[in-house]
Amino acid sequence: MVTEPAKTEQQSGNLASRFPTAYTILFLLIVLVAALTWIIPAGKYDRVMNDAVGREVAVAGTYKTVEANPQGFFDVLLAPTAGFYNPDSYAANAIDVALFVLFLGGFLGVVNATGSIDVGIRAAMRKMTGREVWMIPILMSLFALGGTTYGMAEETLAFYALLIPVMMVAGFDALTGVSIILIGAGIGTLGSTINPFATVIASNAAGVAFTDGLVVRLVLLLGGLAICVAYVMRYAMRVKADPARSVVAAQADGNKQAFLSGGNETEADRLSGTQSVILILFAATFVALIWGVSSQGWWMAQMGALFLGMAILIGLIARMGEKRLTANFVDGARDLLGVALIIGLARGIVVIMEQGLIADTILNSAAQTVGGLPELAFINLMFWIEVAMSFLVPSSSGLAVLSMPIMAPLADFAGVSRDLVVTAYQSASGLVNLITPTSAVVIGGLAIGRVPYDRWIVFVWPLLLILTIFISAVLSIAAIL
Repeated sequence: MVTEPAKTEQQSGNLASRFPTAYTILFLLIVLVAALTWIIPAGKYDRVMNDAVGREVAVAGTYKTVEANPQGFFDVLLAPTAGFYNPDSYAANAIDVALFVLFLGGFLGVVNATGSIDVGIRAAMRKMTGREVWMIPILMSLFALGGTTYGMAEETLAFYALLIPVMMVAGFDALTGVSIILIGAGIGTLGSTINPFATVIASNAAGVAFTDGLVVRLVLLLGGLAICVAYVMRYAMRVKADPARSVVAAQADGNKQAFLSGGNETEADRLSGTQSVILILFAATFVALIWGVSSQGWWMAQMGALFLGMAILIGLIARMGEKRLTANFVDGARDLLGVALIIGLARGIVVIMEQGLIADTILNSAAQTVGGLPELAFINLMFWIEVAMSFLVPSSSGLAVLSMPIMAPLADFAGVSRDLVVTAYQSASGLVNLITPTSAVVIGGLAIGRVPYDRWIVFVWPLLLILTIFISAVLSIAAIL
């Protein structure tokens, strides 16, 4: 006779067998992009240093074909390694993000071993009974604020393990916690206002002030946030009423075991003095993270050092001893090793495209397509071109530098302001970066949250459709006013 837990594992296994893992998807994309380097002609734009942007930008009208550099079998096998660092120059690619994830995992392993989070969550949820759903708009607004002001992206990876258990204890599911973070920060980036990695760089590359078009971007930000909050709240309330309607219902038992230590409701829900101190330090770590990134120029190395230092401090306060502290840190890092590997694979796709010299060719073809179109057709086609380019270049700053010097001047011939082209670019980039498998933020966040990629697509595609209609309407109205 098969027990219920065994049935659940079988259901989960059947679900997984119908859709390949994230590792397979990403490796197949590497193979696909490598194949395209044999089909799409190689080409390059001349580039000059732009002091305002701080990097080289393409020069419009200078595209030329160059000798092809098709990517072969060995290049495909080397791509995952090259995703972490350039094997020729040893320049870093995604190695810093991967190491940060491992340090984060070690930190969480130490904190979880103290039991402070589990006990604290149960105590907090007891006081929030009946009002849990209102955490969703508050938290999504905070993540959106980070996205619109400084492009909050990779640093959101630190919040999944903190927020998902809270959502699950509140009666929601792991996907609710993932969507609060991923969609919250994503809609902020989509409606970037002063984000230096999207709006400022793109505006400088387009030759306009970054404050131009601010009203339109605020409309996108506030309207998009309202749409996303309503969507996530509706889903969360539906799951709370009937857990079987969860998009990740087949993984429910596994997620409870992973995030709630098996979901044992009989454990104590009163914090000890030591656990209270640990929770204060835990929260202070994330406050320090936000402060460092937003005002001190911190990035992955500094954030990793913060988590390492706090793990040691918490281990000392909990009186773990050297061997237990080390074991808990290593166990936590091991839990996120798969996430680190996924990040390298995702970056490997971009490496293949860059080495194959096809990005500029694709951009040149896009520029020729929109030239001379009327304003409504121009801005909507521009949006869809940037959507396609965003799949190839998930970095918002990388896409800005690549496309804006070429695409923005075309707006002059269509009677559209250049700042609207910038808005179309950032809207497209923000929309695609909610789902693109070439983004470490998306694939890494889903891996930490134990949400299969196909389940995420099932959940988010109606929202993408609504947002696309909303964005197109806003861009079209702005183009004719």
